[in-house]
Amino acid sequence: MHGNPQQPQYGYSQLPPPPVIVQRKGGGCLRAFLVGAAVLACLVVIGGLLGGGGKNGEDSTGSADTTVAEAAAPAKKTEPKQAGLGDTVMDGKFSFKVTKVEKGVQRVGGEYLGSDAQGQYVLVHVTVKNIGEESQLFSDSSQKLIDARGRQYDTDSGAAALGLKNSNAFLNTINPGNTVKGILLFDVPKDFKIKAIELHDSVFSDGVTVALND
Repeated sequence: MHGNPQQPQYGYSQLPPPPVIVQRKGGGCLRAFLVGAAVLACLVVIGGLLGGGGKNGEDSTGSADTTVAEAAAPAKKTEPKQAGLGDTVMDGKFSFKVTKVEKGVQRVGGEYLGSDAQGQYVLVHVTVKNIGEESQLFSDSSQKLIDARGRQYDTDSGAAALGLKNSNAFLNTINPGNTVKGILLFDVPKDFKIKAIELHDSVFSDGVTVALND
């Protein structure tokens, strides 16, 4: 009697096997896809909100920075328009208006009492008004003609006195409120290119420039 001893019986021979769980392949993939899509949608929405806020903030900040920069930048100065023929300008107690310019004049005056130009005469017709409170001496010798190279020319007072009866520009005293029409006579080269005239109420004043470009 050497066989295996018989195991005692307790009403059942062995424990039941564990249940077998069967996964649905199709259902698991669909669930994973839906979860992934939902997460992606959330990320897109959050990214859009964050991106939009950043853009708005950037635009607002950029606009504010631009406004501050523009406010801090110095305003550009507009260059004043240079006076020309027919414009009224002022220097000291006088206002001036150049009304006409004659060029290429070879002689002023009559046959026996006149003067010939060394080059050519330029006649500048000017209206002068005393805008001050006292009388002021108007003298042609205080006025300067300027060529295209910036050189200055004096008036020919002697030729004007001989040949221009109505010059009114040689040592003429003008009382307050009065106006005088005068002619400024300049003897310049034949190839002279006129640029401007500088008008003064006296030899000591700063003067004012009137453009007379050819």
